[in-house]
Amino acid sequence: MVHLDHRDSVAMMRLEHGKVNALDLELLQELRRHLDELREASDVRAVVLTGSGRSFSAGVDLFRILEGGPSYIEEFMKAFRNVLLRIAEFPKPVVAAVNGHAIAGGCVLACACDYRVMAQGEGEGEGKMGIPELLVGVPFPALAWELLGSAVPEPEVRRLALTGKLLSPEEALRTGLVDELVKPELLGERARARAEQLGRIPPETYRLTKRRLRRSLREHEGDALDKEVLAAWSSPETHEAIRAYLEKTLGKRS
Repeated sequence: MVHLDHRDSVAMMRLEHGKVNALDLELLQELRRHLDELREASDVRAVVLTGSGRSFSAGVDLFRILEGGPSYIEEFMKAFRNVLLRIAEFPKPVVAAVNGHAIAGGCVLACACDYRVMAQGEGEGEGKMGIPELLVGVPFPALAWELLGSAVPEPEVRRLALTGKLLSPEEALRTGLVDELVKPELLGERARARAEQLGRIPPETYRLTKRRLRRSLREHEGDALDKEVLAAWSSPETHEAIRAYLEKTLGKRS
């Protein structure tokens, strides 16, 4: 599910999970395990996170949400929060190599990274970024909003949330969802070069700077509103909306 490759001082984590690298409990658990190992690895100065195929990650596996019931949803939401925090608070540089679609939870996962490089594709091969949660019928927890707000100005976050618009790489660059665009064939090397550059900064200096930049992430921990968000993900009305969305966009599970 997560392929790990070391080259010099940079570790590359590649999501390889189904056609679109959909986020489920098992993928998050494996991702968390790798992050914990890399945090302690003295020979790793920086990390690159990327996807496989045409997707960085198309977001939460909604089929698993429907099938898993309240206990799965609660465990999944906790695991997702833990992974986002581990990336956002990781003491070493984390660069996202956005190889394709980064949608909903996949977009938030990219925003948890320190720097984002996106492939500039063409036609059907062009990746999209966005947060169509309201179109799906589910709310975002507070941490997701904080991470989006760290990348994109508030008016843009509001517009993206209310319209559910999926942005082209050029639009993602203009709004701040990504920091840089490159040709697809150069993505891996460019992300690795950026990670190496950041990894040359003295580790304690980088850690303290990142801690300051991310200082607001835990302000909403235990927020009563997040408990309402969790309840909404398990409600019959939300599941009905998810089914309608899946039927409209996918037709059937593939």
